[in-house]
Amino acid sequence: MTDLRVHIGSLVLDNPVLTASGTFGYGSEFADFFDLDRLGGIVTKTVTLEPRPGNPPPRICETPAGMLNSIGLPNVGVEQFKLEKWPFLSSLHTAVIVNVAGRSSQEFADVVAALEAVKGIAAYELNYSCPNVKEGGLSFSSDARVAAEVTARVRAVTRRPLITKLTPNVTSIGEIGRACADAGADALSAINTLVGMAVDIRTRKPRLSTVTGGLSGPAIRPVALARVYELVRRVSIPVIGIGGIATAEDALEFIIAGAAAVQIGTAGFVHPDAALRVVEGLEDFCRREGLANLAQLRGSLQL
Repeated sequence: MTDLRVHIGSLVLDNPVLTASGTFGYGSEFADFFDLDRLGGIVTKTVTLEPRPGNPPPRICETPAGMLNSIGLPNVGVEQFKLEKWPFLSSLHTAVIVNVAGRSSQEFADVVAALEAVKGIAAYELNYSCPNVKEGGLSFSSDARVAAEVTARVRAVTRRPLITKLTPNVTSIGEIGRACADAGADALSAINTLVGMAVDIRTRKPRLSTVTGGLSGPAIRPVALARVYELVRRVSIPVIGIGGIATAEDALEFIIAGAAAVQIGTAGFVHPDAALRVVEGLEDFCRREGLANLAQLRGSLQL
């Protein structure tokens, strides 16, 4: 039987398949569809210091081979997360990674500090896509210096594994990833959504209330794969691939390019058990190929 275990810092996952933040709720929403403990882990919906209502509708629309969203990180806030959402999540045997966001580096640290007493959190994923109010509204991963500052600030308040989630909407994702690694990140996850837009030609209005939003789904997979490959060549810490992964074959492309693990997002809106299908597909592939472990595939790209 193939050993699918993956090491992310001090965290050991049973397999490399995670769910992507914002696409899987807090896990309980999918519990009726399949055994969540078959996954390598769950990345929660983003948690912020205070509750957020999110953006006004319309805030999602379908596009060719993908979807646009401008949800706006609606969530119950960190204190209610602990009271309302953690009891279910803590009942799972799979790793639970809490995605956190803030409007400043201090707010990121405050959210993580508020979660430190919660037993069972496997790691934190830092969502750097939200606007940095102190830097003119740019996302935290648009500037290597700012990304490093936030990472270091959070690193100072926790010993749990830190994963920084990076945007592809930059000139050099490798430079920003390297800055996060140097500041104490244990892993990087990439990519977050690409900036996109859609227009209703009959009303001549944007199809999202915020005009632009985040493009996800199969349309962005080649971009995501290229960004992951760039990061793998620039950092020595694990890289988690995200972006349009819907099948085991998709996941294998990222692993062969060097990704340690993958996250499944938009595919779950089509098939709620998409992440499980990827796990089973990886198992089948490794069995057919006679592979003892995934390390035999990881980073095996032939140039």
